[in-house]
Amino acid sequence: MIDIKNMTILIVDDMKSMRLTLRKMLRNLEIGKDLLFADNGRAGLNMLKNSSCDLLIVDWKMPEMNGSEMLAKLRRDKNVRDIPVVMVTAENERDIVADVAEYEVDGYLLKPLTLEALDTKIRSVVEAANNPDMATLHLIEARACEENGNIEGAIDEIQRALALKPNASRILRKLGLLYLKIKKNKIGEKCLQKAVAVNSQDTISRSHLAKLYINKRAYKRAAQLYMEILAFSTKYFESAVRLGEKLLMNGFRKEARMLFSRVMSKSRSNKGLQGQIINICLENQEYDFVAGIVTEAIKENPSNMDLMYTAGTIYLQTGDEEKALECFVTVDKSRRGDIKTKLQIAKIHFNDKRILQADDYLNRILRIDPANKEALKMRQQI
Repeated sequence: MIDIKNMTILIVDDMKSMRLTLRKMLRNLEIGKDLLFADNGRAGLNMLKNSSCDLLIVDWKMPEMNGSEMLAKLRRDKNVRDIPVVMVTAENERDIVADVAEYEVDGYLLKPLTLEALDTKIRSVVEAANNPDMATLHLIEARACEENGNIEGAIDEIQRALALKPNASRILRKLGLLYLKIKKNKIGEKCLQKAVAVNSQDTISRSHLAKLYINKRAYKRAAQLYMEILAFSTKYFESAVRLGEKLLMNGFRKEARMLFSRVMSKSRSNKGLQGQIINICLENQEYDFVAGIVTEAIKENPSNMDLMYTAGTIYLQTGDEEKALECFVTVDKSRRGDIKTKLQIAKIHFNDKRILQADDYLNRILRIDPANKEALKMRQQI
């Protein structure tokens, strides 16, 4: 039993001012006897190796290791996985909802904190830990059965928990995953479908269900689930992009474009992801779609000459040589010694019978590289 006045609390927050604020608030509320502090998730986990704690108060967004990453590791460690956790966040994003579901956060609070909210949340979390309801007890027993290899026993315990909470998506999801574990895929699929039906924000059940559909090559159904997932969470970008590639490779181009568009709209600051989508589209000859992406990207970052060069190659593929030429000329002005770009310009002029302009760029190339084979060959043709 946790004694709310004498318990040990670990506060994990990268902001010293927030750690001090929480300490002062807890002292005023007469909650907790010993207070420990860490400035990121990794430091918090290291502290738990040597210190016994009754409650964690964890900031959601931290450098080095954030609250989500800390909780993922915490819940996998048998020695500390049952410590109740209150997550604190200042983020006005829905990812926190996914984290609460995935890592079984016992409660969460929004900054700025108030004494009343902190007091109410901690007391409710401690009360739930001290007096777990019957459904929770069945879930704990199910976990023990599963860890001992008794999957049928775990399913029985989960079903007892579900009888007490028939619309709990987490319990339905767990039941579905256990059925999948023993290869009863149809029952597992139905459980996951029900979990999704009862909780519109259950991104985890959707991701498991999408994975099942991908394995069955039901790509359109998987794409629809990912469209729903991305409405609530930013954690599934990479897997959404991988699915988009599968969609393109299997002929579902409309669905792929919709999925890529959703990812792009949610991840404008992620240039690596943007580049990944562009390359996938280029490899799968989705030129018109990727031209739109690149055009928008250039508006946001006109000084990115790699992106400008890519735009030029895309416009060539779509047959718009004038736009391609415009892009290559821009790159050439920025990179005077770039032979590859000068060759592109020379080829466009040559194809359009602008011989003098083509010859001018060939001369520029040969001044840099007198033995350039492509330039010499085009010069002979002129």
